[in-house]
Amino acid sequence: MSQNKQQSGSWIAIVTMFFLYAMISFVTNLAAPIGVIWKNAFADTGSANMIGMLGNAMNFLAYLFMGIPAGKMLTKIGYKKTALVGIGTGFVGVFVQFLSGMFPLGIGGFAVYLLGAFISGFCVCMLNTVVNPMLNLIGGGGNRGNQLNLIGGTLNSLSGTLTPMLVGALIGTVTANTRMVDVNLVLYIAMAVFALAFIVLAFIPIADPERGKVTKDTVFEHSPWAFRHFVLGTIAIFVYVGVEVGIPGTLNFFISDTTEKGGGAGLMNAAAIGGFVAGTYWFLMLVGRTISAFLAGKVSSKQMMVFATTLGMVFILCAMFLGKSSTVAMPVFTGKSFEMVTVPIAALFLVLCGLCTSVMWPCIFNLACEGLGKYSAQASGIFMMMVVGGGILPLVQNFIADNTGYMVSYIVPLLGLAFMCYYALIGSKNVNTDIPV
Repeated sequence: MSQNKQQSGSWIAIVTMFFLYAMISFVTNLAAPIGVIWKNAFADTGSANMIGMLGNAMNFLAYLFMGIPAGKMLTKIGYKKTALVGIGTGFVGVFVQFLSGMFPLGIGGFAVYLLGAFISGFCVCMLNTVVNPMLNLIGGGGNRGNQLNLIGGTLNSLSGTLTPMLVGALIGTVTANTRMVDVNLVLYIAMAVFALAFIVLAFIPIADPERGKVTKDTVFEHSPWAFRHFVLGTIAIFVYVGVEVGIPGTLNFFISDTTEKGGGAGLMNAAAIGGFVAGTYWFLMLVGRTISAFLAGKVSSKQMMVFATTLGMVFILCAMFLGKSSTVAMPVFTGKSFEMVTVPIAALFLVLCGLCTSVMWPCIFNLACEGLGKYSAQASGIFMMMVVGGGILPLVQNFIADNTGYMVSYIVPLLGLAFMCYYALIGSKNVNTDIPV
C-alpha cells in the first residue's frame, strides 16, 4: 500500500472516530430530557425526580456490565466490527424505548423504557471502547494521540450541548398526560442517525491500527493489570468521572435550594438559574476541550493534567472557603445566549472547574495506555467499567451535603483532583518496561 493510501485511510478512520465520539454524547443525552416525561407521569409518588433520572442511571450501569466484554470484542473482531455492533445495539436500544410508548402510561411502559435505556448504555460503552484506543493508536500515542482524543472530546461536548436543546424543542411542553408516543419524532431521528451511521461505516475501509493488533494465534502472557500505571489510571478514571459529574450536579442542587442551607435564597426562578449555571459548566468543558486540542500537540498529557488538576483544586478551595460570603454577577448560558445573573461567589469558581475537567479524560487515558501495546484493547474495556464512578462518587458527595453542608461536600472532588494530580506527577510512570508488548 502506498504512503498516500495509508494517509488517506488514516484520515478516514480519524473522521469516522470523531463522528462516533459525537454519537456517544448524542445517545447519553437522550435520557435526561426524555426522563422528564416519566418524572411527570409519576409526579404523585414523592420520588419523581429520582424516577426521571433512572433512565440516565441505566445508561451508566451498563458500563459496569459491558466494559470488559467490549474490550474482548476489540481483540476478537477488531475496531470496525465492534463499532458496527455498537451502532446496531444503539438502534435496538432506541427502538425498545419507542416500543415503550405502545404501553399504557405506568409501570409496564416505564420498565420497557428502562430496558431500552440500558441497551443504549451498552451501545455507548462499546463506542467509547472503540474510539479512545483507536485515536490514541492512530496518533502514535504521546501528544498526537492525546490531541486526537481531545478533538474528539470537543465534538462529544458539542453534541452533548446540542442534543438536549434539540430534544427539548421537539418535545415541547410536558404534562402528566404526555406519553412516549408523543415524542416519536425524537426517536425516529435517533433511529435514522444510527441506521445511516451503520450503512456509512459498513462501506468505509478502516483497518485496525497495526500497533496492538491481535490475531487468533496471539497468546497473552500478561494483562493490563500487570502494569502499575494502568491500575492507578483506572482509579483515576473512576475518580475523574465522579468529579466531573459531582461538581455541576451538586452545584445545581445548591443554587436551586432556597433554604438557608442552599445558595438560592432571594433568587427568582432559583431552579431555572441552577440549571443554567450547571449548564454553563458543561459549556466551559466544550471551550476547554476546543482550546486544549490546539495545545495538545505541544504540551504533554502529564503537563496538561498537572496544570488542570492544580487549578481545579484552587477553584474548589476558593468556593469552599468563600461560599455565600458574597455574591457576583456572572454570565450563564441559557441555551440560546448568555445572561447576567447574581449568584453566590462559590458558583463562579465551581463553574470555572469545567475548564479544568475538560482535559482530564483523554489525558488519563493517554497516560494509562502508554506502553501497553497489544494490551490496549483490553485496557479500554476495563476503563469503560470505571465510568460507573459517575454514579457512585456524586452519591457520596450528596450524602455529605445532606448531613453537613453543600460546600463541605466538595471535599470529595477536591480529594479526587488531588489523586489525579498525584497520578500525573508520579503514578503514571510506567515501571513495568520489562513486560513484552
